[in-house]
Amino acid sequence: MRFPAWLRVHLAAVRALLVLTAVLGVAYPLAVFAAGRLPGLDGHADGSLVTSSGRTVGSELIGQSFTGADGEPLGRYFQSRPSAGDYDPAASGASNLGPEDVVDTLPDPALAAAGEEDENAAQSLLTQVCERSKAVGEFNGVSGARPFCTPGGAGAVLAVFGHRTPDGTVPHPTRVVSVNEAQGAVKAPFVASYKGVKVDLARFGEDYAKGLIVPVRGDAPADPAVPPDAVTASGSGLDPHISPAYADLQVTRVAETRGVPAARVERLVQQNTTGRALGFMGEPTVNVLKLNLALDRAYPSR
Repeated sequence: MRFPAWLRVHLAAVRALLVLTAVLGVAYPLAVFAAGRLPGLDGHADGSLVTSSGRTVGSELIGQSFTGADGEPLGRYFQSRPSAGDYDPAASGASNLGPEDVVDTLPDPALAAAGEEDENAAQSLLTQVCERSKAVGEFNGVSGARPFCTPGGAGAVLAVFGHRTPDGTVPHPTRVVSVNEAQGAVKAPFVASYKGVKVDLARFGEDYAKGLIVPVRGDAPADPAVPPDAVTASGSGLDPHISPAYADLQVTRVAETRGVPAARVERLVQQNTTGRALGFMGEPTVNVLKLNLALDRAYPSR
């Protein structure tokens, strides 16, 4: 029986739909699933989960925090690098702040006095780095000082007002404000004067956009004790690794907390350090979760 041309076209489309559904909708997914069940691949297919004492404690591929019930970092564990998404896989991403983001949006002091959070307030990338560096330094017993940061952990940035010359400078300022240090939050600005002009603390609600923004380097060492990955989040916010430098920074604190010689903890760091891929790509890294599990096995905290 010969069908009309228009019907043959529709029947061909139906046959193609059935064949493609069977191949791409059934056979291919089953083949991929079966391949993921092969020995050596099943763990990767399931998310590279890590278990300890019969329970899942995390993934080799996703960073996590090592904090107590109060949210404070636990001294007996190595700490991960910061996360812009609070280590939430559903909120993976970066802050999208760039190197020129150096001026904070100050919180409303009235809300702060009432114990409320100002949703419009925002820290600049510079202040985030400075605050983290200060905290990491204090936690590990080293200096958290770094260039362009105030001793209090804010971005050391001035707004300089006055006549600008053609080269964009203000040789004779009439007013200078430390834009990231608010009145009431600190007692005095990080620097008392700039080019002979007294430096004022910032006031909530004032617009300093017309001033010349001048980051002040300060006298911090060019190579800070706190490494970059301790104060900056990764692009995904979920990096499970830290640099050997950041791991080394934490060795003394972890060893003292657990009551073991630092050399033994350093040995565990070396055992959990992965070299460059293929010997030349990337940088050596330390998987924080694996290192902390190795610590718990070798030197249980008292």
